[in-house]
Amino acid sequence: MAISIDDYNIIIRPLITEQGVHFANTRSAYSFEVNKKANKIQIKNAVEKIYSVKVRKVRTANRKGKLRHRGRTYGSKPSWKKAVVFLDPDYHIDLF
Repeated sequence: MAISIDDYNIIIRPLITEQGVHFANTRSAYSFEVNKKANKIQIKNAVEKIYSVKVRKVRTANRKGKLRHRGRTYGSKPSWKKAVVFLDPDYHIDLF
């Protein structure tokens, strides 16, 4: 059963890295941090609606938060979900 999430709450932020910019230029693949409860279909629909593009496929990965310590106290960064969205060759997203 899919949980209803607003399109603007599915996409948290684009991930702009050196490798991400390279994939955007060569493969039309864009990376986003997304809501952990969102599935591939919801991510596809949200990207198509927000950026007015045609999505070919979506790959997702759950990322575990890194362990951090400061002196005696230990903790961890929160876990998050990453989505790589592949667009049709005719489309692109201007992230800058």
